[in-house]
Amino acid sequence: MFVSRFAVVAALFLISSFVLGCNGQLTYTFYSSSCQNVSGVVRNILERAQQSDVRIGAKLIRLHFHDCFVNGCDGSILLDNADGIESEKDAGPNKDSADGFDVVDDIKTALENVCPGVVSCADILALASQISVTLVS
Repeated sequence: MFVSRFAVVAALFLISSFVLGCNGQLTYTFYSSSCQNVSGVVRNILERAQQSDVRIGAKLIRLHFHDCFVNGCDGSILLDNADGIESEKDAGPNKDSADGFDVVDDIKTALENVCPGVVSCADILALASQISVTLVS
């Protein structure tokens, strides 16, 4: 039986989440009242992005993994360098290998147009990862 690398990475990420545990109460309906169509907006952009880059789902899952790897999921992988501060985005291990930032920017822009100031960047990475898995299934 053939198992894609994408499926293995996704499975390992989910297993590590359960093993390491978490304190938050996560729910798929968190934005149901504050930004009703959040999943639809993200899915729409990912479907378009996937037409030009079939690997975008894997790239976004990798971004989410690297964002959550140290000190939890906080969207810090998306930050640009600042005066005297090297960002995670441009740090050695990620500099020329992390990809998909442009799609995350597109998602953030679209969500800001629909429901400004509501959806966090960390949640965008989580939603994009979740929806990416369903798009390639």
